[in-house]
Amino acid sequence: MNEAEKNETGLVLTQFVDWGLTDYQQAWDRQEELLNKTVAIKSENRTNNTTTPTPNYLIFCEHPHVYTLGKSGHPENLLLDEEGLKEKNATYYKINRGGDITYHGPGQIVGYPILDLDNFFTDIHLYLRTLEEAVILTLKDYGIDAGRYPGYTGVWLDADNDKARKICAMGVRCSRWVTMHGFAFNVNVDLDYFKNIVPCGIDDKAVTSLAAELGRKLDMEEVKGRLKNHIADLFKMELV
Repeated sequence: MNEAEKNETGLVLTQFVDWGLTDYQQAWDRQEELLNKTVAIKSENRTNNTTTPTPNYLIFCEHPHVYTLGKSGHPENLLLDEEGLKEKNATYYKINRGGDITYHGPGQIVGYPILDLDNFFTDIHLYLRTLEEAVILTLKDYGIDAGRYPGYTGVWLDADNDKARKICAMGVRCSRWVTMHGFAFNVNVDLDYFKNIVPCGIDDKAVTSLAAELGRKLDMEEVKGRLKNHIADLFKMELV
């Protein structure tokens, strides 16, 4: 049986790390490493009937221009060839999360929670909805009314009409209730890069950013601070 390390009020201790601008492959490898370590502790606990606590991480970073395709995605949703990718100074990866194609780049907060959901709740849908809620609350802090789009993951503006546009994409993987990958929240990102894909496989919906909605550039550290606090509150974590 595994347990979480908790503080005296019962909040799950979770290590917060900001990797800054990080190469996509490097970030993926580091996530895999943390996930595998956590899964190994869980296996050991089960085999030896021990209660070694499993660690939890909330990682933020930004990536240089990159397109990633989820395992259920369609390669034709990338509208660039090798030459086009070079021109855009972008890379392309097929990866093992759910979802279709998305773009990551500077000015976007990419969140990678590596959480043992046994320490929180074992419900992947609730997990996704809780991450969405943290982004919705962050947008509310900036006076923006956001919500969900029935049938799709992520966070949307004007989801109930034909002006629907996505501001945060999500795609996760879960192994023995340990999560990896996560969300991409558009803050100051260059939206032109989304024109080279059919974002998340949805060809009739726009993409937006916090800067585009407010008409000004945001302080990334301030947005990150608000977002991580909402995540911590909703998941009942203490970030260390």
